[in-house]
Amino acid sequence: MTMQTQVEANVLNGLDVNKAMATIAAIEADPEIAQFRFRARNRWINGGENRTTIRDFYGAKAEDTSRESAWEFTNGEPPVLLGNNEGANPVEFLLHALAGCVTTTFVLHAMARGIRIREMSTELEGDIDLHGLLGMNEEVSPGYREIRVRINVQADCSDEALDDLIAYAQAHSPVCNTICRPVPVKVVRAA
Repeated sequence: MTMQTQVEANVLNGLDVNKAMATIAAIEADPEIAQFRFRARNRWINGGENRTTIRDFYGAKAEDTSRESAWEFTNGEPPVLLGNNEGANPVEFLLHALAGCVTTTFVLHAMARGIRIREMSTELEGDIDLHGLLGMNEEVSPGYREIRVRINVQADCSDEALDDLIAYAQAHSPVCNTICRPVPVKVVRAA
């Protein structure tokens, strides 16, 4: 077996199996390694337009310095919601975050189970009633009433294994878990 073949044999679905197992072993030996704090900073531009930058975070018992520059995301609104299509709106970004997290969780746990994914895509849609956002009816929630996630996946395993993996990804995705249960969010004015 050549060195190249050995390297390929340790990668499944684009993830390094040996590094994943080493990470799990390190967390088992020192549970504090698993504590992370992610950050985002947002600045209002005009109307419904604002920009969020994401760069630094704390994890594995240290401030991360791997990112040379920040990512910038422009939040906007479509004209029907008084914007100029400056960017996706925040509730669309929530769908993006949910799709990305469920997908990543699915791929990670497929790798851990030895399941090779051949193809995967996800479609999401959610329903919002503006009566809640606009304060026109206090009985209407301003958030999503329901979000539907449809996963299209082809993998080298049975349908039952795929269904089990989808349920597992839903239960263990940090974003899905966050929006599926009450999470304290504190919004305060900075001094």
